[in-house]
Parts: sequence; structure tokens; C-alpha cells
Amino acid sequence: MAQHNSFHSLNYTAPQSAGNDTIVDNKTATTVGALILTLVFLLGFPGNVFVIWSILARARKQSVTTLLILNLAIADGSLMALTPFFIIYLVMKKWIFKKVMCKILFYLCLVNMYASIHLIMMMSLYRLVAILWPQRISVITSRRTILRVLAVVWVLVIVASVPAILFRDVKNFKNTTVCESFHEIDQHVVLQYTLELVLGFLIPYGIILVSYICILRRIRQTKFRRRIRSEKLILAIVLTFCLFWLPYHVINMVQVTWALCPKGPVKDMLGKVWHSSRAVTSSIAFISSCVNPILYFFAGKSYIRREGLAFMARLFEGTGLDSATRKSRQNSQNSRDKDKDMDAVMLKDKDPDSVTNSNSTVKPVKNGK
Repeated sequence: MAQHNSFHSLNYTAPQSAGNDTIVDNKTATTVGALILTLVFLLGFPGNVFVIWSILARARKQSVTTLLILNLAIADGSLMALTPFFIIYLVMKKWIFKKVMCKILFYLCLVNMYASIHLIMMMSLYRLVAILWPQRISVITSRRTILRVLAVVWVLVIVASVPAILFRDVKNFKNTTVCESFHEIDQHVVLQYTLELVLGFLIPYGIILVSYICILRRIRQTKFRRRIRSEKLILAIVLTFCLFWLPYHVINMVQVTWALCPKGPVKDMLGKVWHSSRAVTSSIAFISSCVNPILYFFAGKSYIRREGLAFMARLFEGTGLDSATRKSRQNSQNSRDKDKDMDAVMLKDKDPDSVTNSNSTVKPVKNGK
């Protein structure tokens, strides 16, 4: 048993020495990462809480878009609530929260990362259905259906994040304690980060990209001009998420390549790259969860003077495609009713009896004079 333990620790330290560093050894990276996370927490946590409050307390109607934004704010706000633990980790350059917290915190981070991107994917799909098949939108995206889909999404991301619990652990290395994935078994690194890349980036962004290509082509062909504003808002959310998470996934692939690479100078170089970059790229990824309330603020600033604290609720109501669809249907119905009224008036004018009646009604007035 003792031989097994010593072999276990040897296997762990050898790959780490290839990078000659832990993720908290680079002082510049940890300082920058801690500053980013502090700013993210100060902006993102109250911002997402305000979005949640605006929807729950001030929104008159919870459209499909509003429900999706509410769930996105819950995912982002939950991620923001975890940042103080990672700020302490980077400042102290040591994991002080024990093994259980190491697994739970990184698991919750992964859950909220998956939830955010898949909720954004749902927004894009909803936009696609609403623009390509507006006559079917009420059937396909009823409130009950959307709630069921949201429940399925949350269950799937909870299950997909289990590798973070299995592969994360607290290890002692170079007189410090770190919370990292198992590195003594390279297959664990390959499985975990490849899964994150495929489920958290390639598949959802592939669907989002196809959806927006179809949406923009349809907008050019038809007169959906009123919806361009909401399309720009959702497109801004998509682009910012991609911008801030891309470095994280790039470093994941560097670490996967490092795990698959045979021992040598290339492996050592890749080890140094991902060890020195992990703290900064992970902190940058957190920015995506604090930037959405800022985007909502700029998109809805025209409502502030008129609506006060309810400006964000009015913004979300204005971007709800289901309400826009109902309004367009109501307007078309009203126009049809007006046409019918005009036809009735024209027929009445042509009716001889109506002419006689009108003349008979005019005569007493003239006699009265």
C-alpha cells in the first residue's frame, strides 16, 4: 500500500514539474486574475440581482424572452456569488477551503458555464422559430413548453458537470496547496477539457451561428425592422460570451495537447503556457457573466427617464417576440375589421333605402328651420 501511495505521488509531481509551476505560482497572473475577479464581482453580482428583481417584481408579463433572460441572470448571478472564494485563492496563492469545497465550487462554476451558453443557444433558436415560422410560435413556444425545456436544460447541465467533481482534488505541491484536476492520469485531463470544449462551446456555438445566419438572411428578405433592435441585443450577448470564453477554451486545448504530448521540450513549453495562463483566462471567462447587465443598461437607457427602476423590465417586455407577434396579429386583425367597416359603409351608401331614409331624416331638419 505504501509503495502504491509513493508511486501515486510520483506520478502526480512528474507532470507538474514539466510545467515547472502551479497555476498560482505566477505572481503577475494571479494578481491580474484577482483584480479582474474583484471588478467582476462588484459589477456582476449586484447587476444580475437587479435583473432578477426587475423581472420578478417589475415585469408586467413574463414572455419567453424574459424567462430565458431570467434564467441566464440566475446562472450568471450564481457564478458571481462564487468569485470571492477564487479571489482569496489567487491572493493567498493557496487553496484553504478543503477538498469538498474544491469539488463543489468548480462543479458549480461548470454548471453555470454550461447553463449560460445553452440558455443563449435557446434564445437564438427562439429567435429563429419566431422569424421563420411566426404563425407557429405560439404553439411551439407556449409557456408550459418553455418551462419544461428549461427544466431539461438545467438537468442536463447538472449531469454534464459531474466530471468536475470526479477529477478535481486538493494537492500539495511546491510548499503550497492547489485545487486542480487530476494530472497523474492524462486521460482525465483529455476527457474533462474535451467535454467542456464540445458541450460548452463547439455544439452550442455551431447552433447559434447557423441560427443567426438564417435570421439575418430572413431579415434582409422581409420587413422585420422592428425586431432588429432586439436581435442586436441578443447578438451582443452571444458575441461577448464567445469573446470572453474563447481564451479559456484555447488554454483547455493547450492542456489537452500537453497531456497527449510525449515527454520533451514541446511538452515542457505547453506546460508552462497553460500553467501561467490558467488563472488569467479563467478570470476573463467570469467577465461574460457580469457584462450582460451592462448590455441591458445601454439597450434600455431610453426607458430610464420614463420608467425609473422599472426600465429594465420594460426593455425585456419590449424584446419579447411573443408579445410582438401578438401585437402584429392584433394590428392585422384591426386592419381587417376596419376594411370590413369601410365595406359596410360603402354598401350602406349604395343602398337606395338608406338614401331614402337619409333624405327623410334631412327634411324635418330643414322644415324645422
